[in-house]
Formats: sequence, structure tokens, C-alpha cells
Amino acid sequence: MRRTYDLIFLGATLVDGTGAPPSVADVAVRDHTIVDVGKIDPGGAGRVVDGTGLMLAPGFIDMHTHSDRSLLADPAAESKVRQGVTTELIGNCGSSPTPRIGAVAEDEKSRFDRYGIEPSWRTMGEYLDALEANGLGINVLALVGHGSVRKAVIDHAMRAPDAAELAEMRRHVAESLRGGAVGLSTGLVYPPGSFAATEEIVELTREVAAADRLYASHMRNEADYLLDAVKETLRIARETGANVEISHHKASNPRVWGLVHETLAMIDQANADGLRVDFDQYPYRASSTGLNAMLPAWAHEGGMPAMMARLDDPAERARLVASLRDEQVSGIGRGIGWDNILIADCRGERSLDGKTIEQIAAERGADPVETVLDVLHTSDCDVGTIYFSMSEDDIRTVMRHPRMMVGSDSVSLTIGGKTEQGKPHPRTYGTFARILGHYVRDERVLAWEEAIRKMSGRPAEKLGLVDRGTVAVGKRADLVLFDPATVRETATYEEPHQYPEGVRMVVVNGRVAVDAGRHTGALAGQVLRPSSS
Repeated sequence: MRRTYDLIFLGATLVDGTGAPPSVADVAVRDHTIVDVGKIDPGGAGRVVDGTGLMLAPGFIDMHTHSDRSLLADPAAESKVRQGVTTELIGNCGSSPTPRIGAVAEDEKSRFDRYGIEPSWRTMGEYLDALEANGLGINVLALVGHGSVRKAVIDHAMRAPDAAELAEMRRHVAESLRGGAVGLSTGLVYPPGSFAATEEIVELTREVAAADRLYASHMRNEADYLLDAVKETLRIARETGANVEISHHKASNPRVWGLVHETLAMIDQANADGLRVDFDQYPYRASSTGLNAMLPAWAHEGGMPAMMARLDDPAERARLVASLRDEQVSGIGRGIGWDNILIADCRGERSLDGKTIEQIAAERGADPVETVLDVLHTSDCDVGTIYFSMSEDDIRTVMRHPRMMVGSDSVSLTIGGKTEQGKPHPRTYGTFARILGHYVRDERVLAWEEAIRKMSGRPAEKLGLVDRGTVAVGKRADLVLFDPATVRETATYEEPHQYPEGVRMVVVNGRVAVDAGRHTGALAGQVLRPSSS
């Protein structure tokens, strides 16, 4: 009896996510599962797709994203899915919308207000349920943010928790893990995470290690104290035994370009010693975060309202000016030049989007340091910013390392939807297409099978997704079909809201989400809790 299938890809060049060389093969899908790989009779199939000259790969897994809020506003996540991303890991850099109590509830209200959303959850489990009920165009795994846990217990206080508070923080982490979080993230460069001593992080990560989950860290420094930050991360791995992911690994200042050779050697040694330490990367010279990240830690105590009050106080403002002028201070954006700091999302004054601090200061006839503070004041201290601070040589060195995985460090957006705002970093729309088109096809930094494994098989292994990440019988049908000759990013810093080219079809859990380069409207994604995959 002839077997029937929902979908068959015929004669595609299969790059299966294992690292094996490409080979021509047919792949068949029934329901949400890959049911045959090899030479397949297409008779009786619901749909047959001619894959001649095209590459077929597992759906890509974005290891580092911040779509926690945008997914509720626009669940299609087209900026991700149109790149071939079928799964993303949210809750990074210490920031998650749970536990939504105390200062977290206050902060999250303003973040969701911009989308017209009224949060209804308190715990991680309730939040994940809300994501599922809203519909998802992409599979989602979530981390609980250390910064959120800390705020829920001791607000924005610049101090260590006492024993009872630390115990309460541990309870929130444990509750989040039970509710479906796949681990804990830290943002140790951002308050309130930066207020925490290493010992605090170790204690919370013990909960993660006990559950065999992930600890993902935006380290305490990625510039002058990069080596110290890596040492701290490896110490946490050693003392807890946790599965560790270093977020967006880079050397983010010309003063430390080249240090990635040392940090990669440190990571190699840690793994040789029996630890589990990996890292992710986005393929751009510029990073992106808030403009307020340039301010010293003390300016963040008390949260955004307190920061605004400091800008309004002449004495405190003078103190901030002095800090920004101090060339000995290390931190985000310091020492890279005002022409390398680009405003991406200034809700209070949209005319500033796409301009550098140097340009804005020149237009106003103002001092650049004073301009930074003025721009912050315009949008209640919440201004998206792009920092050009990295070396192309370092990017290639990190990319080639066998423990590198791909993470866009971006928010899921949809052009024409309520999430399309400002001029975000082009990594939002182009990370995966840029690696495939520029670094694989054009520059040959990686082979096709290496790049695809870093985007699929390796992340699946790291996250414990046993039935995703490779193309094989019995695996979930998360697939991407693309043209290796034309795949490329089109997003730029000047015009970022542009989808990539060359991605022909994307399948999420067996349903076609992108067809002939266009989104079908399918919301076939799922929340992937550790008990499922």
C-alpha cells in the first residue's frame, strides 16, 4: 500500500544539522513529524515541493532573544520566522516579565502599555500559559531573569540581600523552573544585576544546576575587564556544575580587541576540565542596548523614576556629567567615540532615530555628554541605542570556534504591525541570513554544514531538545528551505525594517509558515517546557 504524506521536499540539498556534509535527499512530513528521509515516492502526498538547487535544513534555533513582550503584541514573529528561525530562547540578560510582583509589576506595566497589553500573570507558568493562549508563530523556550527575581524581592536596591531575601529569591527561581523555565539568565552589566556579588549568583544557580537547566549570562563586563568577567562565569560553572551559556561573546572596545583569543582558550580549558560552557554570537560589529547603560551603577538605584529625578537635580546631573567625562571609567559605550553611538529608538523624539550622538550634539550646538543626558530625559531614560565597538577579526575568530552558536540578541517584530518601531539593529531581521549569505557563501568563514549545525543541532543539544535540531525520521518537522545562491540580509542600520531574501519556505511543527518567501499567517508555534520538546 502506497504511503501518503502531507508534504514532501524532493531533490533538495539536505544539510541535516549534525555537521555532516550536504547531500541530495527527499524529506517527507506527516502531521508535525519528519517520517521519511532518502529516496521517496511522492505519489499520494498532499503537497510536493521541488527542492532542486535549494538547501533544506532544520529550523534555526535563536539562542539569545528578548521577545518576551513583543510575542504577546504580535505573535507571528515574522522577523524571526522569515529568516528560518523556528525556535527562540527568551528571557535573556537577566530580564523576564516574571515573577510579576513588586517592582517587576511596576516596570512591566510601562513596557506592555506601549503595546496596549494588560499583564494578567504572576508566575512563569502563568506567563507561558498566556503566551500559548495568545498563539505563537514560533516555538519558544523561556529563561527567568535574575534581575527580575532581584527586583521582585528587594526592588532596585543597591545592596546585597539578607539571608531571608536570598532564600526568597531562590524560591522564585525554583518556582519558575517548575513552571517551565529552562534556566536562569543574568545581566551583570545592568542594574539591578550589577548590584549582585558573585556569591549571590552562585546560590541562585545552584537551583538551576539541581534541575539540570541552563545558566545564561550577559557577563559583568565585555570591555576592559573582559577576562575577569569570563573568570567569574567559569567560577560559577565550577561551583555549581551548571550548564553555562555566555551570551553574545565579544570584546566590545578597541582597547581589548584580540582578547577573544584568550577568552576562548579559557573556555576550552574549562570544558577540558569537565565543565559545560558554550557561547552565542551575532554577526555584527555593533551591539545594541539602552542609552542609560552608559550611566554609572549608582544612577540606576531606585529604577527609572529615580534616574529621571537625578537628571532633574543640578547637583546629581553634574555628578553624572563628571562620570561620563571620566576616561578611566569602563562600561558600555565608553571610549568608542560619539560618532559610534547611534540612537535607534527614542520614543520621546522620533526625529533622533538613526542619528549619532555626535550628529545630534552638532545640530544642537551642544556638548555630547550633555546631549546624552538630554536625550535620556526626552524618553524617561528608556532609549534604544546601537554601539559600534567590535572588531571584524574578533567576530570571525569567535564564529569559527566549535562552541559558538547563533543568537540574534533581538526582539521579534513584524513590519506593519504594532511592534514596528524606531530603527532597531539590523540583526533583528538579518542575523541568520547574514551568516549564510555573507560569512558562508561570500566569505567562506564557515562551511554550510558548520553554520547550519551552529544554528540548529548544537543549540538543540544545549537546550535538551531531543526531537528538534536535526533532520531525521521521528524529529519534529521544523524545517527551512532556502536558496544558497541568493540568501542574504537586506536590513541596514539606516533602513532596518526589511526581511531577508532567499528563504523560500519555513515549516513550524509541520505547518507551512513561510511560503514562496511570504508569511502564511500560520501560528503553529508552541511553548517548549523542559518536560516537552
